Amino acid sequence: MTARASRSGRMDVAIDTALAAALDPASSSPGAGERRLARLFADLAKTRSRARAGEIETLIWALWTNHADAALDAAMAEASKALAEAQHPQARSLLDGLVAAAPDWAEAWNKRAVLAFVEGRDAESLEDIARTLELEPRHFGAAAGLGQICLRQDRQREALAAFDIALRINPHLDGVARAASSLRRSIGSKGLN
Repeated sequence: MTARASRSGRMDVAIDTALAAALDPASSSPGAGERRLARLFADLAKTRSRARAGEIETLIWALWTNHADAALDAAMAEASKALAEAQHPQARSLLDGLVAAAPDWAEAWNKRAVLAFVEGRDAESLEDIARTLELEPRHFGAAAGLGQICLRQDRQREALAAFDIALRINPHLDGVARAASSLRRSIGSKGLN
């Protein structure tokens, strides 16, 4: 990659970030976020640059995590903070409220699935992952989470299938790629192909 192409990629990200900050979600057309996500996923599939892939992932997560309703957006930020700080009862209360208030918000379901996974409630996590993927089939985080639950349940073939789905959506998930490669070797050595 030339220095000029690298600068151009960084500029694209800077512009995307600035536009996202300047855009008032309440005044944008209903499909604007989806069109932006579609462009980001197309860019993610094309880029060979790990740095650019990371920047695109950050933008995708930002779009998934933010909501046009300021109160819901604030509750998501609070829930994410509680989850990161292992304040599970607070996170659960907030996330239950979010999925009730915004049942079509994929990221509310995904965050609740993460909490359930962390707490070892795999069945509940799987239900929330399924809802996440119904609402946002490109949710590579949810697909990777499905793979992690399958691994924990010693369901190797299902884990590999979930990891492969995540990698088809986002080929830049290095940890998921390593896990998939390891599973392929393990499954092959057991003759489960």
